[in-house]
Amino acid sequence: MRGNAASWAVKTLKYYTDLTDAQWAYIEPMLPKRHRRGRPPTNRRVILDAILYVLKGGIPWRLLPTSFPPWQTVYHVFRQWTLNHTWAALNDALRVCLRRTSGRHDEPSAAILDSQSVKSDGHGGAVGFDAAKCIKGRKRHMLVDTLGLLLGTVVSPANCTERDGAKLVLERVANWYGRLRRLWVDGGYTGDAFREWVKERWEQLEVEVVKRCQDIRGFKVLPRRWVVERTFGWLMRHRRLVRDFERSDSSAEAWIQLALIRIQLRRLA
Repeated sequence: MRGNAASWAVKTLKYYTDLTDAQWAYIEPMLPKRHRRGRPPTNRRVILDAILYVLKGGIPWRLLPTSFPPWQTVYHVFRQWTLNHTWAALNDALRVCLRRTSGRHDEPSAAILDSQSVKSDGHGGAVGFDAAKCIKGRKRHMLVDTLGLLLGTVVSPANCTERDGAKLVLERVANWYGRLRRLWVDGGYTGDAFREWVKERWEQLEVEVVKRCQDIRGFKVLPRRWVVERTFGWLMRHRRLVRDFERSDSSAEAWIQLALIRIQLRRLA
């Protein structure tokens, strides 16, 4: 028997995805403050362990092991922290900490933008067909710094073009990164219209297209572009992100943020 949510002070079993004591000590002060009223609160560390278990294992909520709190409780916290932007705030705070430990400025001066199309399980929200990659599903538009850490993300139907998706991401982060001066993109973002759109909103931001040489066949590591491709590879290590299982774009974006939260925590502690 699971019992009620408040009874889960500790978890009886340990899993590979569980937060270590050092990681929990690092992230606990960053969590939202508790409300004094209402039911007795559930152990937040156990809730986070359960969410990370779903992220890494890719299982449905209802298949959470009985050593975790009820799946309804875990999902409620996940959804609540998605809507109040807790995951985004945690990702931003950890990114700043990791940049400092790497000897970088808190805010980046350069970034890389790209997209990744993933298949949908057929039961989620709005999807589209990416004709270039022959994928029916959703497209993840991601802006990362030169370390590959997430600056902003937007999830859209897969038929959204790279340039339209880029506009969505850049509009979302327009007031966040005042030091940003250079943006590297691939050939899918070429065109005077996109450059002019960027210049109208960010006079200091210069867009540089890193194109693949037509004479080279097979795999070739391209300068700067490999950084965001590596980040996409990090996401694919988490089974919840191998496909798109989400009914809402906000949940899909939250899992991306959670994957980067987990990666950054493992580096910091």
